Amino acid sequence: MPIVQHPLEALKNFIPENSFDYIVDAIHKYSIHFTVTQRRKTILGDYRHPIKNKNHRISVNGNLNKYEFLITFLHELAHLQTFEQYGNKVEPHGIEWKNNYSNLLIQYIQLKIFPSNIEAALQKSIKNPSATASGETELLKVLRTYNTVVRTGFVTVETLPIGSFFKTEKNRIFKKLEQRRKRFVCEEINTGRLYAFNPIAEVMPLKQ
Repeated sequence: MPIVQHPLEALKNFIPENSFDYIVDAIHKYSIHFTVTQRRKTILGDYRHPIKNKNHRISVNGNLNKYEFLITFLHELAHLQTFEQYGNKVEPHGIEWKNNYSNLLIQYIQLKIFPSNIEAALQKSIKNPSATASGETELLKVLRTYNTVVRTGFVTVETLPIGSFFKTEKNRIFKKLEQRRKRFVCEEINTGRLYAFNPIAEVMPLKQ
């Protein structure tokens, strides 16, 4: 995966206005090797703890909108803080990480960096942070309204009628069956296997 190492000043192109100094302070405080990557399909960001005298490493996908980029950075920064406090003795997304992430969200909300609708969605995350972005459905819905690039031909799973067909980025074809709790059960046509899709997963509808 190609990775781009940006001078710190270039971070202003990826983050909300007035957040630059706070992020740079964190990078210097924890001696973070920070990188911006191209789009990754399975993750938005990543944290790696120091090994062999190397620094903490955090990477964030460069295709995210500025608010999603900042929130992803805070998610990974919480991993860093948790590692410094507990090493590898706790679960990656256990109560220790949740407390650190919640505290970071509270700090940044107080800085008035986020629009009011993102603030409101983040208040729910503060109470019980999710381990992955896909678990923050309501937050992701709000964040996507700030995307500057619209993916032509894609819609969210929740907007498709029950019984309709769609394909994913990997050209796997599915039929939407039913909703169970917060996700939609869909059958993969080639295998007959059932999968649970996030309501806001982006797919391409197929004509029947």
